[in-house]
Amino acid sequence: MNDRRDRHGRGVRGPLMPTKIPRYRRRPELFDAAVLEAYAPIQQQFTVELESLDIAVDTIPRMRLNMDWDSFPPEVVVDGPVPLGRIIQAGIDIHGYPTRARIVIFRMPIEQRVQGAKERQELLTIVLTQLVAQYLGITPEDIDPHFRSY
Repeated sequence: MNDRRDRHGRGVRGPLMPTKIPRYRRRPELFDAAVLEAYAPIQQQFTVELESLDIAVDTIPRMRLNMDWDSFPPEVVVDGPVPLGRIIQAGIDIHGYPTRARIVIFRMPIEQRVQGAKERQELLTIVLTQLVAQYLGITPEDIDPHFRSY
């Protein structure tokens, strides 16, 4: 064993796989892939209606939060007082350029509510179904007949 890698006798430190190989992924990259995987069936079902919608992931909610959590707008999916995702409508940015509508999923609040990959996938599916239904002006049951809210 290399003495430089085992300075204090606690074993080898560092990644188990080289960071250059495709199998190595960090947690944010795994979450991004899970979001795309949960969104794919919805996007295939409503291809034409969702072609002008973007999907984004943000680490934490970057929005003003009202402490009265009964008054969140319908464009925000929440768990108690914590937003899990939101819809940002198309508009004009500060430079005068048009922006596309997008769904933003908040990574840390979702990851703190799940224990494993299966639970994360289920919660992402629930959040995305609610947000897409709100965006399209339909009920979540129109997207998934077996829908259950979080």
